[in-house]
Amino acid sequence: MTRIQGTAARVRPWLPAVVVALAAGVAAVGGSYLSVGRRPAFVATPIDRVVVTVSPEALVTFAITELGTLGHRLAFLTAIALTCILFGLVALPGVVLLRGRGPVPVVSSLRGGRPAVGVVAGTLLPGAIAYGVTGSPVSSAGTAAGAGLVLLATAGTAELVAGEDVTLESLGRRRVLGAVGSAIGVSALGLLVRGTGEEPFPSGLEIPEDARPAVRESLAQAEDRSLAVEGLEPLVSTDFYEVDIANVNPAVDRAEWSLSITGAVEEEAEYDAADIEDMALEDRFVTLRCVGDQLNGRQMDTALWSGVPVRRLLEAANPDGDRVVLHGADGYYNEFPLEALWPGLLAYRMNGRPLPRAHGAPLRALVPGHWGEINVKWLTEIEVRDEDTMGYWEYRGWHGTGPVETVAKLWQVNRLGGGRFEVAGHAYAGTRGIEAVEVSTDGGDTWVAAELSEPLPGEDVWRQWRREYGATGTHEVIVRARDGNGDLQIPEEDGPKPDGATGWVSKTVGSQ
Repeated sequence: MTRIQGTAARVRPWLPAVVVALAAGVAAVGGSYLSVGRRPAFVATPIDRVVVTVSPEALVTFAITELGTLGHRLAFLTAIALTCILFGLVALPGVVLLRGRGPVPVVSSLRGGRPAVGVVAGTLLPGAIAYGVTGSPVSSAGTAAGAGLVLLATAGTAELVAGEDVTLESLGRRRVLGAVGSAIGVSALGLLVRGTGEEPFPSGLEIPEDARPAVRESLAQAEDRSLAVEGLEPLVSTDFYEVDIANVNPAVDRAEWSLSITGAVEEEAEYDAADIEDMALEDRFVTLRCVGDQLNGRQMDTALWSGVPVRRLLEAANPDGDRVVLHGADGYYNEFPLEALWPGLLAYRMNGRPLPRAHGAPLRALVPGHWGEINVKWLTEIEVRDEDTMGYWEYRGWHGTGPVETVAKLWQVNRLGGGRFEVAGHAYAGTRGIEAVEVSTDGGDTWVAAELSEPLPGEDVWRQWRREYGATGTHEVIVRARDGNGDLQIPEEDGPKPDGATGWVSKTVGSQ
């Protein structure tokens, strides 16, 4: 006990300095965010990459399959917290220089020399480290300014109370409070100015004023064909899901970007944005579903995409191989059979607007009927190969390069009153299409065909379904789909890993 008390006595005088250093770290991260926002130059971005890289596969799988977008947010918050600690350690030498000779960290007058050196050190060191990891002068300046503000506020406390009758202990508390308050202020200002950093994107059914007539007609058609079910997502999604390998999307400079066709081809080629946009534009409704999507999860959405058919570029290159690897600007890549890519689309517009950064601007791939993982965003290279390799997720135990599984989602339950219920959702089977959705309201004893929305143009699009019925008491609703070939959705339940979830969706519905 005596040894523990002695250790505590030695550590306690340093706690205020540690708190001030951590506050400087928080302010450094807040200053970087204030200066550049949630972009690659943000100082937490390299740490986020490390967190993603070193996370155990079991944890990554749990985050993808169980937490969805929440898993991404928690990982990003972890990266931010680690970055704050890192820059707190970097600022610690400056904080130590602010200490007086006594056990409580006290600043003598700034005119005394040593505190001024501490402020300078606590400002320049974080700025230098930030520049080393981001290469961005703007982000580095914001990082340095955030940390420097905390140290300056800490040192300035001594100046403000100079001549007052205060104890060393109370002065130490004032300095800590000043440091923490400054850190909170910088971080709050960053959030106020930059927001969450997530790019706002209007609902897919909000037709842009400058939309081409074909786009305007297609989006209006999607709205007209959507079932009138309260709470059910329309045929063009209002909030498209997002799954990426990192939490900060790359900011690709359109003027510097190019797409290369390389590898086992007769003629390699390179296209810039103007080359792609000079080609004839094609509009397609396409549904995407993440291979990590739970059986009744929400990682499945539809948009009207506009771009260039991949076939035009592949025919010009004349491939010799039968495999292809798509590479993205974020370092992501995936490999799959070349034949799957031939009918694909290279999209640079979404729902009548320029493709958002979050969804792959300036160009992304859309591969009909296949899991979302091979629809690479921020596309920079199409590499043709004549031998099998492994993609990013295949190295991690996933095998989502094949066609999607058929699924009927039960996303909405509405109580209509008088013992009447309405259940509804979406069904998707890739390029096989949806022929029927069947609903059982008695736990699978009997089945009735549900009402389906009129199909949208295209071969790779979901359909909505609804069923109204009467029931008393608690009962189990089960839904299943038949694809365009007449094949029934797989009834056996299996989790998303490694190659997509299977099973019939069921939900217990009560009268209340």
